[in-house]
Amino acid sequence: MARGSTRPTSRDVAQAAGVSQAAVSLVLGDKWRGRVSEPTAQRVRDAARRLGYRPNLAARNLRLGRTRTVLLVVPALTTEFFAEVYTGAARVAAQHGFGVVLYPSPEGVGPARDPFASAQAALDGVIASSMAADALTAIRGDQLPLVMLDSDPEGSLGAATVNLDITDGIRQVADHLLALGHRRFLHLAADVPSWTFEIRARALAARLADTPGTTLRTARAPISVDGALAATETALAAPGPRPTALVCDDDKLAVGAYKAARRAGLRVPDDLSVTGLDDLGLATAIDPELTTVRLDAELFGERGMRALLAVMEGRTPEEGDIPVHLVVRGSTAPPPHD
Repeated sequence: MARGSTRPTSRDVAQAAGVSQAAVSLVLGDKWRGRVSEPTAQRVRDAARRLGYRPNLAARNLRLGRTRTVLLVVPALTTEFFAEVYTGAARVAAQHGFGVVLYPSPEGVGPARDPFASAQAALDGVIASSMAADALTAIRGDQLPLVMLDSDPEGSLGAATVNLDITDGIRQVADHLLALGHRRFLHLAADVPSWTFEIRARALAARLADTPGTTLRTARAPISVDGALAATETALAAPGPRPTALVCDDDKLAVGAYKAARRAGLRVPDDLSVTGLDDLGLATAIDPELTTVRLDAELFGERGMRALLAVMEGRTPEEGDIPVHLVVRGSTAPPPHD
């Protein structure tokens, strides 16, 4: 190594291996087959390892036209869930020399302006939540590798999909409430046209259909406390037997449901059991603490980034949904006696 140098160069590797710098570039860029012999390639790899050589990513990226930058497209950051998705994705990205740009869709869902003059020139790949899928129309480009989160694997825009096992989470909620004796259910559904919310409704209806004597009503609300409050008040005042269990599509909806129950003179869980989904920080900030489904948002982001790396490298991403589990707290109890 040259005297005074603190970092080995490709020239040092070439000298140690007794080959040209061009041969070093071919071998370490994995483009040597048919141009460099296997023994020579192994000699270069051994020399690089022995010297502790690391390629200069900035220089290499200029040559290759790659920025080593990934875009993460999510709904507006109104909860910590997608912040944790970002944390997980950025952790894996950093391990592979990539940076992650977080791009929240301005209105939470729906179209977004192109954040770059040319996405294909500025990005190596995209990870996107299905809730913000419309934002992809301007930024994806035909050639950009794309991984979709919480998206229908059968109809995804992406080269790969990464999902949490939301279907199983809803089954766990239903099983818990059925075991407590509940038979009259109200589903407080997120009024968002997204596959991840459609499967919640399908999973709940399918599970309750297996148990004779159950009834299921649905009320739709935007994902806000006020929206959930209004929708729940209307549903609880409807004619007919009142539901004893309220299954909410996410924790923020559950907070609105709590307020509606109190305004109606009902106690949670004595008169009405309430469940959420996400296990956000607010699940333990309300009283009683919320029974909900814990989703590992950081692992979700990690898996999304690993899938994108696999797509970019021509490998098959890891398969299988990410497990979720029910956290039972004080908001659920047996139904009141009629």
